[in-house]
Amino acid sequence: MIDKILSFLKQLSEKAKPILQKGADHGAHHAKIAAAGLVGLYWNLSAINRYRLRLAAFAFAILSLGIVVGRITNVDRTVKTTTSDKALKVEKSGVLELKLPGVQLNPEIYVFQVAEKVQVPVNIKVPGRLAFNAERSKVLSVRAPGRVERIYAFDGAQVEMGSPVVELYSPEFLSAQQEYLLSSKTAKILEGSKTMSDLLGDARITQQAAASRMRNLGAGEGDIKSIETTGKTSSNLIMRSPIKGVVVKRNVEPGAAVNSGDVITTLADPKHLWFLGNVFEQDFRMIKQGQKMTLRLEAYPDKEFIAYANYIAPTIDPQTRALLIRADVENTDDLLRPDMYAYGLLNTGTADAVVVPQSAIVRVRENRYAIIKIGPETYRRVPVKGYDLNSKSFAITEGVEQGWQVLAEGAVLLNDRFAKQED
Repeated sequence: MIDKILSFLKQLSEKAKPILQKGADHGAHHAKIAAAGLVGLYWNLSAINRYRLRLAAFAFAILSLGIVVGRITNVDRTVKTTTSDKALKVEKSGVLELKLPGVQLNPEIYVFQVAEKVQVPVNIKVPGRLAFNAERSKVLSVRAPGRVERIYAFDGAQVEMGSPVVELYSPEFLSAQQEYLLSSKTAKILEGSKTMSDLLGDARITQQAAASRMRNLGAGEGDIKSIETTGKTSSNLIMRSPIKGVVVKRNVEPGAAVNSGDVITTLADPKHLWFLGNVFEQDFRMIKQGQKMTLRLEAYPDKEFIAYANYIAPTIDPQTRALLIRADVENTDDLLRPDMYAYGLLNTGTADAVVVPQSAIVRVRENRYAIIKIGPETYRRVPVKGYDLNSKSFAITEGVEQGWQVLAEGAVLLNDRFAKQED
């Protein structure tokens, strides 16, 4: 049966050959005609269009080749897809939790420390500036009209108590000297006469009045005794320094005419200064006179200066809403200068806090954060409260508990990962 079928198919194919050959010849003829037409159309196109057509044909050939290769090399395989949780979790309290699977932090860059609570001082930060101690400052002023003859101490000069500062010519001082000299001579003459005791008393009164007048004009006790001893008056008045210090400001020039009340120079003691600070309303209840204060200045970031509050203003400034506090500062090393900006740390007690390096605190605008390690690959950024103990340490009063692993070094670098995940 099978042999009969095969024989039938063979006969059928032999009969169909002439027909197929004729059809093929006819198709080839039409194909040649069509090809010639396409070639003609191609060469009738512009050069740019022919270029575009070649590019399109080349792209179609590459696409076809890719499809063929893909079908040839296609194998049946299953693709395993996994879904993972987000690397960053944000809690309602503002805490951020970051997972770094497979990431090991370099211990030379990221250093953790165990949080331990210790007693630290509680301080109020008081901004302010330095000033001369007004109680140890003096102003030399003219007490009678005259003329400046000589200046002994110019701006910045060191002066001792009683050393000359300015020499003045004053007609009133000359008159007072002559009156004192005349009354002194009269008193000496009358001392030997017992019958003229009343006149002697008047002479003594006149002598004392002249001496007082000279003192009021600025003469010293030495100047008065010199007149009585030598019997001669001085042509000029020498005004002397009443304190040991420096000439802060000079207001006159040699040869200048001066009137009563004119300021000649200002003297101050640079060894004793004041700190003038502002305490704000929320801190009023925690300050009192005599409290110790630690001063810090930008000029000396590694130094501390001790001051003691000696005055608290009875009223607040209506513009700044701050209370003026004043403190005595000893400037024994001559490092401080008036009008330097400073801030004081006013101690108001102690509190429990975790002390960490300043490098452990991440500051984002007005907020402060610390990063803690809660697992081998999990970290949390928690908001903290506290204050600067000094330029190197920060006291965390809220936000970190005893025994936590706090990132002491490298917190800013790790915070960048939190920021990138947060974005």
